[in-house]
Amino acid sequence: MLNLYITSPQKKEGKTFISAGIAATMQSLGYSTAVYKPIQTSGIEYNGFTQSTDLTFVRTIDPYINTHFSYLYKSNEEPLIAAESENDGIDIELIYREYQKIKRSSDCTIIDGDSGILSPIATNFQSCDLIKRLSIPVLMVLKPDENAINNSLLNIYALREKGIDLRGVVINSISNDCPKNLLNSITRIIEEYSDVKVLGLVPALEHPLQPEDMITAILNGIDIESAFGVKIEKLEFC
Repeated sequence: MLNLYITSPQKKEGKTFISAGIAATMQSLGYSTAVYKPIQTSGIEYNGFTQSTDLTFVRTIDPYINTHFSYLYKSNEEPLIAAESENDGIDIELIYREYQKIKRSSDCTIIDGDSGILSPIATNFQSCDLIKRLSIPVLMVLKPDENAINNSLLNIYALREKGIDLRGVVINSISNDCPKNLLNSITRIIEEYSDVKVLGLVPALEHPLQPEDMITAILNGIDIESAFGVKIEKLEFC
């Protein structure tokens, strides 16, 4: 099935950028696509309503992508802390039911994770436990910096310990001045020290972001078929 959970070792690695890019790409190929954000922190007040900044970004890339969230917090703390501070605890089974409903109504569903895989989201329950509960494969996104190798391997080992299907890694937001030896070393060491492949290299794009540029970067930069684990017939016509 065309379902994928996007995570990263830490915040600001570009999870939502890749989620929006893959969703827009799949939508452009003719697949009805949804982006689901089970938990959104750092919500912004606008005209008396709290909005999901990440899902708002997705809709600016393609307004026809269906977007959903279950929990929206103003706090920028970890999900469990945000839930406790706003007195709105996270019901894992509610997320499970909503994901099943969204998945049935879409050809492709992208879950945009809000936090790291070890972040607590309920009592004795972490984000990786939610991934396991949803039985959804994972794509990890990271930036090519000095922490990339250590952080990615820690996450890979944690996902493996839980028996979660990690489809691969995408190195995101690669600037023109990124040293080639750094990029090559990150790719080589991740693949040497784990059985996980680097499935994509995505360049940093100039702002304001244009949907067609994002789609081109995804199509040229990511092995989408390996990410989803299926043959995607419509890719042959691109």
